[in-house]
Amino acid sequence: MSDKKMMSGNEAIARGVWEAGVHVAAAYPGTPSTEILENIGALYKDDIYCEWSCNEKVAFEVASGASIGGARAFCAFKHVGMNVATDPIFSMGYAGVNGGLVFVTADDPGCWSSQNEQDNRNYAPHAKIAMLEPSDSQECLDYVKAAYELSERFDTPVMIRVTTRVCHSKSLVETGSRENISVRKYERNTSKFTLLPAVAIARHPVREKLLTELEEFAYDSPLNRVEETEGATVGVVTSGISYQHAREVFGDTASFLKLGITYPLSKKLVSEFCSRYQTIYVIEENDPYLETQIKALGFTNVHGKDLIPICNELNAGILRKALFNEEPGETYHVEAKAPARPPTLCAGCPHRGFFFALTKVLDQVVPVGDIGCYGLGCQAPFNGFDFSLCMGAGFSALVGLAQALKRQGDARKPLGMLGDSTFFHSGLTSLIDIVSSESNVIACVMDNSITAMTGHQDNPGTAKNLMGQPSPQIDIVALVKACGIDDDHLRVVDPIDMKAMDAALQDGISANGPFVIVTRRPCVLIKEVARANGRRHAVIDPEKCVGCKLCMKVACPAIAFRDGHAVIAEGSGCTGCGLCTQQCRLGAISIVEA
Repeated sequence: MSDKKMMSGNEAIARGVWEAGVHVAAAYPGTPSTEILENIGALYKDDIYCEWSCNEKVAFEVASGASIGGARAFCAFKHVGMNVATDPIFSMGYAGVNGGLVFVTADDPGCWSSQNEQDNRNYAPHAKIAMLEPSDSQECLDYVKAAYELSERFDTPVMIRVTTRVCHSKSLVETGSRENISVRKYERNTSKFTLLPAVAIARHPVREKLLTELEEFAYDSPLNRVEETEGATVGVVTSGISYQHAREVFGDTASFLKLGITYPLSKKLVSEFCSRYQTIYVIEENDPYLETQIKALGFTNVHGKDLIPICNELNAGILRKALFNEEPGETYHVEAKAPARPPTLCAGCPHRGFFFALTKVLDQVVPVGDIGCYGLGCQAPFNGFDFSLCMGAGFSALVGLAQALKRQGDARKPLGMLGDSTFFHSGLTSLIDIVSSESNVIACVMDNSITAMTGHQDNPGTAKNLMGQPSPQIDIVALVKACGIDDDHLRVVDPIDMKAMDAALQDGISANGPFVIVTRRPCVLIKEVARANGRRHAVIDPEKCVGCKLCMKVACPAIAFRDGHAVIAEGSGCTGCGLCTQQCRLGAISIVEA
C-alpha cells in the first residue's frame, strides 16, 4: 500500500529507514541532518531503537555493533561530524557487515550552519565504501532502501551523501510499507570483524574485489541514469542537488548522465557517455570530485571547475553566468528590505551572564570558544573569545595555548568554554588531558540543560532519551571531580548571579593548576522553563532611570533606549532573568509577574 506525501529530504530518509526494516538508529544532532533522527524518534520508535549518542564516533559504533549482531542499522551526522566518526567507518570498510549498515553524511555547501563546507564525497574512496547521492526527497527514500540491499549484497557500509538543499527542500514522495526484515543470526567471526593486523591485511583484497563487483553492478544500475537528447552535442555529468540545477539550465539542449552511485564510479558507463559528445560539462558543488575521475579516464573535452565556482552552493543563475555569461532573468522582488539583524543570544540566555562577567577580565585571560550557541558570544560587545576550532577543542586547545603563552612571557591565563552537550561529546577527554598535564588553565562548562543550538535535543544530562523515555541523568560535576578536580579548584554557579560569576572567574585566575567553572542555568527556550517563567518580565521606571545605559551593556535584545531612558517593551521577549537589574544602581528596574 502506498501513499503520496510532501516530505523534506530528511523526513524522506527517516521514512526510508523505517520502510527498509531497520532495527537500530543512532546519531549526534547537527544541521542539516538533525531532523532525520528526530523523525525516527517521533514516528518510528515503536519499530526502531533510536538514540542521540554522545558523539558521532559513538553513534557509528552503536550502529556497527548492531550490524555485526545481525540487525539492519542506521547512523546520521552532519559533514564535520563524519570527521569524528571516521575511525570506525574506515575499520568497517575493511570488515564489512552482517546486517545492512547505512549512514548519512549531510554536507553544508555555503557554510549555512557550519565551520567549513568540506566535500565528504572524498571520504568514500578513502574509506573504500559505497556512496549514493539522491537529488530529491523521493530519491532520499528510494536510495535508503536500495542502500540496504547494496550493503548486504556487497558486504559494505553504504554512505548516503546529501546536502543542505536536499535535506530541507520538500517534494512529493510516494511512500510504502515497512519490510519485515529478520535480524540475521549472530555468529562469532574473528577472521572478519577482529581487525588485528593479520585480519585487516586479509580483508583488504576482499574489499577491493567487492568494490570491483560493485562497479560492474553500477554500470546498468537504475540508480545511474542516462537521459538522452536527440541531436545534442553537449553531455552533462552530475549528481545530487546539482542535477536539479543543471536540468533547469540546460533543459532539453543537452544529454545527462545522472549518477546515483558516485563511488565506486562506473568507468565504463562514464566513458561510453562522454565519448558520444563534443563537450562535457561536469556540474557539481564544491570539489571537482567527479571531474577529476572523468579527466583521469583521458577525456580532454571536459569543463568543470575551470568555469564553475568551487566555493559555496550552486543555483541556476550561478551556472548560467559561469557557463554562458548570461545574467539572471527577471525575478519577483520588492523594494523593501529587512533591517539588519545580526544573530544574538536570546533574551534571558544564561550565557549572556557568563560573557558579561568575562568582559571584565579579558585583560587577564585568553578566551577560547567551542561549537554551540555560545559561539555568538564572540561578537561585539562581548568579544568573548579569540578563536574556536571544533567540538571539544575549547578545552584541549588550552593545554597547548598555555605552553605557548608561557614561553613568550604572556601572563594571561587560558580560559576555555563549552556546553553541556559538547562536554559529553568530546569535552570529557579534553578535561582529562588538562588534568593529567597539570595545565594552568580555566575550563568552563556552560550547562544549559539541553543541546540548544541544534534545536533542543536530549543529551546524557537531560534525564530523557530520544524515544521519550526516562534515562539516568549523568552528573557533570561528579564527572569533573572524578577527573581529579577538587573542591578548591571547582566552582558551580548561576551565570546570571553576577557576584557569584565574577567571584568564580577571579578564583580561577588566581588559582594554580587546572580550575573548572560549571555554570548552571537552563536555556530559556526549554518548554518547561518557559512555562515556569510564565509572564515574568522586567519593567523600567522612567522616573528613576537617568539614562546611564549601564543596563544596555548586557546587550539584551529585550532592552531598548528611547527618549533618553531605557525601556523594555511588552512583547520584547524579556524573561525576567534579572541580569539587567543587577546593573542598575538606582533601582529603576524591577521584575514583575504579569
